[in-house]
Amino acid sequence: MKELKVSAINKGTVIDHIPAGRGLKVLEILNLPKDSTILVAVNVRSGKLGRKDIIKVEGKILNEEEVNKIALIAPSATVNIIENWEVVEKRKVEIPNEITGIIKCANPNCITHYEEVTPKFKVVSREPLKLKCHYCERTMEEDTVLKHLL
Repeated sequence: MKELKVSAINKGTVIDHIPAGRGLKVLEILNLPKDSTILVAVNVRSGKLGRKDIIKVEGKILNEEEVNKIALIAPSATVNIIENWEVVEKRKVEIPNEITGIIKCANPNCITHYEEVTPKFKVVSREPLKLKCHYCERTMEEDTVLKHLL
């Protein structure tokens, strides 16, 4: 069996164990600069997940907000920070107890649509994902959350 070998990166981030088919959505929400060097592997074999997606971003270390966004789309993902060709930090993403400023409320009557207020949600459940709006108290489930990422 032939395998595709992907070159290592000197400095950057590798997002691994993304559920198959969600890698492009992860890439979309990260909103990386157009000149970024990015590798996206979609639907590759995984002993842990069966199939998975992987993203390598050269020259970019993700911040906490970016990692939190990933957790909403790919709760099984791991984020590896690379420096000098080595993994210097490896962590599993975690959905925080509160989500601020990365999802808009699905309720069209919510104050967040009319006032300059940062959307804020309490995590009601991680599995299955359910978030409750701080302002209007509407509960959103995973499929709705994914459609309302900022």
